[in-house]
Amino acid sequence: MHILVTGGTGFIGSALVPELLKRGMSVTVLTRYEQPLRAGVVYIQSLDAVKSPVDVVVNLAGASLAQRRWSDSYKAEMVASRAGFTEQLVSWMRAQPRPPSLLISGSAVGFYGCSRDQFFDETSPPGRGFSAQLCQAWESAASVVEGADCRVVALRLGVVFDRDGGALTEMMRSFKLGVGTWMGDGDQWLSWVHRADVVGAILFLCSDSQSEGAYNLVAPRPVTHREFCRVLSARRPTLFSLGLPAPVMRLALGEMADELLLEGQRVTPNRLLDAGFDFRFPSLDSALIDILSRSKL
Repeated sequence: MHILVTGGTGFIGSALVPELLKRGMSVTVLTRYEQPLRAGVVYIQSLDAVKSPVDVVVNLAGASLAQRRWSDSYKAEMVASRAGFTEQLVSWMRAQPRPPSLLISGSAVGFYGCSRDQFFDETSPPGRGFSAQLCQAWESAASVVEGADCRVVALRLGVVFDRDGGALTEMMRSFKLGVGTWMGDGDQWLSWVHRADVVGAILFLCSDSQSEGAYNLVAPRPVTHREFCRVLSARRPTLFSLGLPAPVMRLALGEMADELLLEGQRVTPNRLLDAGFDFRFPSLDSALIDILSRSKL
């Protein structure tokens, strides 16, 4: 099986590609920058450079939502790198003599907007705000290729945890100084997932001939930010804990503070569970035990 991975050198892609190789798959990675040679992987910088028919496309490309303050220009960059790029990718797929039969394309739980009271599953309607609009545009761009010859899967990702990058590295900074922190009042929900389960779910969906539509890719047990602090403090003891004031965060980060940090959503992975996917790390404690045992976080 030949798999094209966009964003294959990023936080998720860099973990996915080795697992694809272990399973004997041929892998092409689309990346913006030249990469060192690696056995079994072809790195390209343009879709025009794909030389053989592709069976599955895994689309993980896109500028990070948490990389910097959401200025108008950065919002435009996020839209272009996600929805805009996906439009280009879909056009390329449709032009192939033998188009790929499956597109697994990234999205996020921001699709649902924010709420402290609701449970969100894959049947929940889209929410409001920039994140929700971005995810809707992203999924809509991918859905264009859906038809009799191609299935489309939208991965609505939660906050992905693992060592060597991602959100957990930033969230642990204060813990290294012996101070546990949460954001705002700490009662907002955090729908998270271990990176190993993200990779496992992608492999699972690749092998499931019935997979299509949206899948929430989050652990079955979301936590509040305050609970995250408590569980992490049990593994990385702290002298005391405190909340970072919401007004200060809004002043520093603007719109991003409310949509990504001070509010949240409680999301359940119903479709993955119903399909028989077995999460290796269903609880935050099990995930942190694994991650902290393999890193210096």
